[in-house]
Amino acid sequence: MSVVDLAETAAGLPEAWSSRKLGMVGTASVKVLRMNELPVEEESHAAAEALLVLDGRLELEVDGTPVSVRAGELFMVAAGTAHTVRPGSRGTLVIVELPEE
Repeated sequence: MSVVDLAETAAGLPEAWSSRKLGMVGTASVKVLRMNELPVEEESHAAAEALLVLDGRLELEVDGTPVSVRAGELFMVAAGTAHTVRPGSRGTLVIVELPEE
């Protein structure tokens, strides 16, 4: 695989919150996406996921608690934890997640 410019890849996606799978590490998918100011509905997953903000800010609500994740920060969402994206998120996000069973 060649070098991937994550910001350029995210900027080229057709819409915000639409991710592009870059590859696999073991059974985990590595994805990149572009965030926008709009909220995203609550979700939870059977496995933990890693959220790495490359630039901008990710505004979450995790089990009812507001969490801000800034550029250069990683947030781990535990398996089964309800989380939603609050208004105000923007920038580039990398997600590492296991497939849903």
